[in-house]
Amino acid sequence: MAAAVRKFIEKNGVGMAVFMTLAVTFWIMVLIVLPQLTMVDFSFRFKLPPDAIGGPQDQWTTTNYEYFIKGNPGNSDGWNRVDVTVFTRTLIAAFFVTVFNFIVCYPIAYYMAKVATGGWARMLALSLVVPYWINEILRAFAFRIIFGDAGLINTMLKTLGLITDSIDFIRADIALYAGLGYAYILLMIFPLYSAIESLDRNQVEAARDMGSPWWRIHWRIVMPFAKPGITAGCTMVFMLSAGALAAPQILGGPSSLWFTQIIYQGFFEYFNWQRGAAYAIILLGSCMIIVLSLTKLFGGKMGEIGR
Repeated sequence: MAAAVRKFIEKNGVGMAVFMTLAVTFWIMVLIVLPQLTMVDFSFRFKLPPDAIGGPQDQWTTTNYEYFIKGNPGNSDGWNRVDVTVFTRTLIAAFFVTVFNFIVCYPIAYYMAKVATGGWARMLALSLVVPYWINEILRAFAFRIIFGDAGLINTMLKTLGLITDSIDFIRADIALYAGLGYAYILLMIFPLYSAIESLDRNQVEAARDMGSPWWRIHWRIVMPFAKPGITAGCTMVFMLSAGALAAPQILGGPSSLWFTQIIYQGFFEYFNWQRGAAYAIILLGSCMIIVLSLTKLFGGKMGEIGR
């Protein structure tokens, strides 16, 4: 550790080293750690009127977490069916969005890293980045127009004579999953590209010369080598998909509900910041547990994300 610090100071100078240390410390403590600690404190408090905050009634409690499981007292179901169901569905949907993104992005990343060359590779990268100059909200509304009853897809299908009645992509949540997949596609492509690009091409050529099929080359050589990029991409896409709010609000059907929408309602519609904070902590903790468990299951390491 000391050797790494000395090397960093020698490379960047004392002034820059001090500035970067202070900037990173400020970023982590003030913008990440302290807000999360405040959220944790809120989650263990009762909802009280402003004049009662700090008084004898303002004590720690697990009521907000119990409500997530049990719901209101006297609930006929015996458990909070709505919130737990929405929470489970959100995590499952985020998982499948992550898998879908990996399936779509892996061939693109491999092509950009090992097949495309020169100006064509730069053009591909630019074509991926330029659409993201548009605000996320506008892109979500664009997807709603594309998947709408009178949108581009339904119009094309009717013109080709494949359907007679419009398909309700919004109610079926197809627009939502497509929008989420598109929203975070760069966060999957570029970590994969960065990892695959450093792979020695001779390893692929040697496997090909020995008669190995293309699927085995990717399964046994490319994917194990690209494990840091896969870990980073899947982690970011899963966490952001589970915590998305704009896309579910705009692209979600009338019967669909995302867990972040329940958190939003707790804060800004019911003004129950304590319950909203508890739900936010539940979502964050669950996502972290899932990511760490799957990373360990597939033999990855969280430290590989920084590579």
